[in-house]
Amino acid sequence: MIIRNHLISSTAFLLLAIIFSGCSSESNKSQNPDVPDLPPATVETDAHDHPSDGPHHGHLIELGKEEYHAEFIHDEKNSTVTIYILDGTAKNVVPIDSKEILINLKHDGRGEQFKLTALPDKGDPEGQSSRFVSNDKELNEDLHAKDADARLALRIAGKSYSGKIEPDHGSHDHKH
Repeated sequence: MIIRNHLISSTAFLLLAIIFSGCSSESNKSQNPDVPDLPPATVETDAHDHPSDGPHHGHLIELGKEEYHAEFIHDEKNSTVTIYILDGTAKNVVPIDSKEILINLKHDGRGEQFKLTALPDKGDPEGQSSRFVSNDKELNEDLHAKDADARLALRIAGKSYSGKIEPDHGSHDHKH
């Protein structure tokens, strides 16, 4: 009789354990029918934030795999293009030891190269610059060409970097 009672209680315990732990697909759904289940994360979801503008309110250019960024500022009123070299977070300037950097621009089936000269920013160490400027009116005009394809080319710590410049993304120094 003791064995029979023990067998019944063990069986009952096992059935209760199965019922409560269950593997029904319904147990994974929300208990509140008014709250929809969230869609799964997609490949496009970023694990970190990307600022859309640089610290000087210019368009950001990715250099390398976000090792660095450059900030592109196109001041049409004064016909200047300014590039600031920034760190991987796009928040802090990075002075480099170059005297100039280049913008390679293709449009109307021809290519041109424009030099931006180092103009050290306040706080840049002697012999280095985080700011590069061009007053070339032709560069200012060519950036507006319908088929303009502009790329920044520079060296940082002995390594070459290149990044696409997209001048029509809020980098102009005027009100919209």
